[in-house]
Amino acid sequence: MIRTILLGPPGAGKGTQAAKMVEQYHIPHISTGDIFRENIKNGTELGKRAKEYMDRGELVPDDLVIEIATDRLTKDDCKDGFILDGFPRTVHQAEELDKFLAGRGEKLSVVINLEVGDEELMKRLTGRRVCKKCGASYHIVNMPPKKEGICDVCGGELIQRADDNEETARNRIRVYDEQTKPLIDYYEKAGIIANINGEKGLENTFSEIRKALEA
Repeated sequence: MIRTILLGPPGAGKGTQAAKMVEQYHIPHISTGDIFRENIKNGTELGKRAKEYMDRGELVPDDLVIEIATDRLTKDDCKDGFILDGFPRTVHQAEELDKFLAGRGEKLSVVINLEVGDEELMKRLTGRRVCKKCGASYHIVNMPPKKEGICDVCGGELIQRADDNEETARNRIRVYDEQTKPLIDYYEKAGIIANINGEKGLENTFSEIRKALEA
């Protein structure tokens, strides 16, 4: 039974590793962004409340985030485990998650913390390119197109998204560090964190994650 949280800064490769974990362990990858979108699309009560804050450009309050995330964990597909991504974001959210799981006679197995240095994160984040026409993703170093600036799929122009520029990327990393450091400390004190070097390449990183999950 694997109940895990995936931590890591933007550009650490959480999405890629989560996809491999889903394939390996057949448990759902639950990202808070996806839960919000699903609730809003389905017009649920929780979704309507979250949308009010989002429409005003405000952060969804902790208590509502906790309610939406824990509601998702009651669904049938989570009975054999789950991978949480983007939740919890604060120590308060982590404490409430622990209480929720304890109330169901459950607990987290391990928290995976992907560690990648700032320089490498900057390379990954600022090197991303997206096709203007079809939305296909590339990376100028790790996954370049066959022809520079041109999409392999549809021949469209490749552009750098506004949130992938250097200034925005640095800010995203800074915000993550500020918000998440206390969370890493919280799980270190609980003795359930596994710090994984996310710079060793896709397969090596996944191999380390598997060892931590199956320990």
